Amino acid sequence: ILRIFFGVLFFMHGLDKMMNFNELSLNYPSVMGLGSYTTLMVTIFCEFCCSLFLIAGLITRIVTIPMIVAMGVAFFDIHDAMFPEGELALIYLIMFTVLFITGPGRYSLDCLIFNRFQKEKHE
Repeated sequence: ILRIFFGVLFFMHGLDKMMNFNELSLNYPSVMGLGSYTTLMVTIFCEFCCSLFLIAGLITRIVTIPMIVAMGVAFFDIHDAMFPEGELALIYLIMFTVLFITGPGRYSLDCLIFNRFQKEKHE
């Protein structure tokens, strides 16, 4: 439930950035010297694309890595680890770390694929 809930919420952030791409690309914060455009593209990848995989429970642990990095950068670099500005980024950071540790859960494509692979392996 947490995987789907936070995946959908994070997806909505990415969708909003995609819809307002032209306006955001002009003044989006540049991280590690990447420039506004590139930083925004990486952020959209993390928020939009990775969220779709997270919602489906497909390659869950792999897709949470860029999400964890993105929220770590957002909290510690963009918001300078300050509250309340960085609170949402910290919540996402904690949740994606928990999902990385616990995995996708029973109701996910990862579990379905793993179970099918195990069944074929024993036949």
